[in-house]
Amino acid sequence: MNILTLLLLALSLAMDCFAVSCTAGLTQPNLRWKNILLFAFSFGFFQAMMPLIGWLMGISISHFVEHYAPWIAFAILAFIGVKMIIDALKENEEKMVDMTSVKSVLLLSVATSIDALAVGFSFSLLEGISIGLAVLVIGLVSFLASVVGYTLTRQVGQRFKANIAEIVGGIVLICIGLHILLG
Repeated sequence: MNILTLLLLALSLAMDCFAVSCTAGLTQPNLRWKNILLFAFSFGFFQAMMPLIGWLMGISISHFVEHYAPWIAFAILAFIGVKMIIDALKENEEKMVDMTSVKSVLLLSVATSIDALAVGFSFSLLEGISIGLAVLVIGLVSFLASVVGYTLTRQVGQRFKANIAEIVGGIVLICIGLHILLG
């Protein structure tokens, strides 16, 4: 996987972090930087660790499914992409995020990184994946997306369409899945 594809994948995975951070920026615009950075670190950490866990799970069974690897990787990425698009299009009530609650931050971090677990599993089915680089890039991009999402909406001070970012992220994941399948 080349670095551009990895960056696009990382950006797609970071869209949930970005969306939740945008919501937090709107609902709690006066948080201290310490809290913002801890929130972003938690998102980045879990987004980085989930692909590693998925990859470790996947390599233990990859020899059983090696002939179907491109199809499985495509199916996983396409499923996640479609799910992101559907979730973004649903009308749901705004999530109130208490950025100072450790429990809330950890739950949101895990919830937004579940898709990264499946992506990590798909990494184990592909050749030429540097899991170390992938973990680093995904974690860093998620951290930055969280900081940018919070500060952007805090500065703008108006309703930001974070669900548009999730739709774009879903489309990118589907395209990466197609690239793997056809590549």
